[in-house]
Amino acid sequence: MRQLLVFSWPLFLSNMLQVVYNMVDMIIVGNRYGKIGLSAVSVGGDVTNFLTFLAIGFANAGQVIIAKYIGAGKRDKLSRFVGTMSAFLFACALALSILGLVFRKEILALMNTPAASFSGAMAYSTVCMAGLVFIYGYNIVSAVLRGMGDSKHPFVFISVAAVLNLALDVIFVYIFDMGPFGAALATVMSQAVSFICCTVFLIKHRERFELAFDVEDFTRWDREMLSDLVKLGTPMAIKSASVQFSKLFVNSWINSYGTAVSGFAGIANKIGSISNLVSAAMNTAGSTMMGQNLAARRYDRAVGIMRALAKVTLSAAAAISLIIVIFPSQVFRIFTSDSEVLALGGKYVPIAVLLFFGAACRAIMNALINGSGNYKVNFATAILDGIVMRIGLALLFGLALGMKHYGFWLGDALAGFTPFWVGLIFYFSGKWKKE
Repeated sequence: MRQLLVFSWPLFLSNMLQVVYNMVDMIIVGNRYGKIGLSAVSVGGDVTNFLTFLAIGFANAGQVIIAKYIGAGKRDKLSRFVGTMSAFLFACALALSILGLVFRKEILALMNTPAASFSGAMAYSTVCMAGLVFIYGYNIVSAVLRGMGDSKHPFVFISVAAVLNLALDVIFVYIFDMGPFGAALATVMSQAVSFICCTVFLIKHRERFELAFDVEDFTRWDREMLSDLVKLGTPMAIKSASVQFSKLFVNSWINSYGTAVSGFAGIANKIGSISNLVSAAMNTAGSTMMGQNLAARRYDRAVGIMRALAKVTLSAAAAISLIIVIFPSQVFRIFTSDSEVLALGGKYVPIAVLLFFGAACRAIMNALINGSGNYKVNFATAILDGIVMRIGLALLFGLALGMKHYGFWLGDALAGFTPFWVGLIFYFSGKWKKE
């Protein structure tokens, strides 16, 4: 428990700042331009988040592989692996950025973006797509540091970005009246600074981390290492992509219910991000610890990690649920004062509670699945969680049962428990103990 908390605390703070970082755009634009600005940032943010699926999936996979190298005493492989992973992900970022910019109009049309907020969503997503390389870059360097057990410095660098983003948002949106375009520009510039700082730190302290970078490490990819990364990273990326795709699918239906509902969808997404605050930190920390201990065949410690994860995540879910149940209007008013948007909040509270506990349960089993490196179970979880359950339940409650936008949100919340059930079967099967 002590090691888990010490390692995860900076991760939690990093995630909290990341959520605040993303919420700042919505809060400032929502309060400045009302439901139209809120809708524009919500839709533009959804599209941008979808394009980060490779960064999240492969960076998480790289972090686990680095942890396993260290657990197995194979530090001599670290430099080669870091070079291969970095070059591969930067190439992916460039390709996705180009595709996103070419088809951005079609993507926003598929999202059923309300006409009133279409131009704002276009401006926001265009800037973010152009700066995608910085999002990928930060995820790469952070994964390297965290895989080696350093969770503090990524927190420092995201702190710098969060403060800078807030300052630039005020300048671009309130002073220069640049709207969603200004909010996106503030985000990209902040991410660029964070990535550069993180990279400089890693290069400066490469000896401490036993990294001996060579240009060849980045230009000539190691096929075996790339194969390991792709095997583990593909299901993780599919998991991330399928979850993001299902959110795009769900939100495209939600956007069709009007600007107010589209605007509240952005608030709902941010509450979902809050539900992941503790669980994402615990998942990341747990996966790294699990990877090191399973590589060292310390199965007793692996079980102890899961117990500690359960205590922390479920306690946090209960505490956060109490806040939103007791103070719902105060929470929603942070984002906007628009009465039409706020009127949607009352029925959403039970769904938010489900989101919190789904995230808590998910973290426990995801740490085991990811840390084990079992790409087949990861792939099965990705398909079930991201596509089958999320889209299936959303359509069931939203359309078949006629619950409209609330049904889509409810289906998404219930689907969040899927990794827990898959992980439970995986745990009792004992296959997590196998190489």
